[in-house]
Amino acid sequence: MSLREKAEIVDADGLRRIITRIAHEIVERNKGIDDLVLVGIRRRGVPLANRIAQKIKEFEGQSPTEGSLDITLYRDDLSTVGAHPVVGATEIPVDINGKVAVLIDDVLYTGRTVRAAMDALIDFGRPRTIQLAVVIDRGHRELPIRADFVGKNVPTSKREVIGVKLLEIDGADSVVIKEFDE
Repeated sequence: MSLREKAEIVDADGLRRIITRIAHEIVERNKGIDDLVLVGIRRRGVPLANRIAQKIKEFEGQSPTEGSLDITLYRDDLSTVGAHPVVGATEIPVDINGKVAVLIDDVLYTGRTVRAAMDALIDFGRPRTIQLAVVIDRGHRELPIRADFVGKNVPTSKREVIGVKLLEIDGADSVVIKEFDE
């Protein structure tokens, strides 16, 4: 089985608009950026958190604190990942106790990544609240998790895969839908 690209569902301008809207929604819901910490889930959540922070700086005059979270060792499928998983850096530059932590990721699917991210984050302290921002919510939840900020809801079949491409990692900005060939 191989994956083939089926369609581009969000272009670079659309992704920029999604990031701008999510940035505004985060500030609005939290009445500013006091006690706000944006935490990108490695891998694509980190540049997304950075972009959201930059957008917030454009209209608030300052950017919120940013951090990054590697959830590798918190995954419930770690035994299937491999004998020697590659663990990236986790950087939470502030004490998160009592703060509003906004987890940022590219795609929300089963909810398992977010559950692992919450477990990892709580090892750093007890935030006042944890919110979730995602570019794409594709459904098929296996855990009772929902995003607070969603760029686009994209109903998919389980045969499909959503790929968020970012300039920082992939050399281009877009969201594509791929499908497994039989």
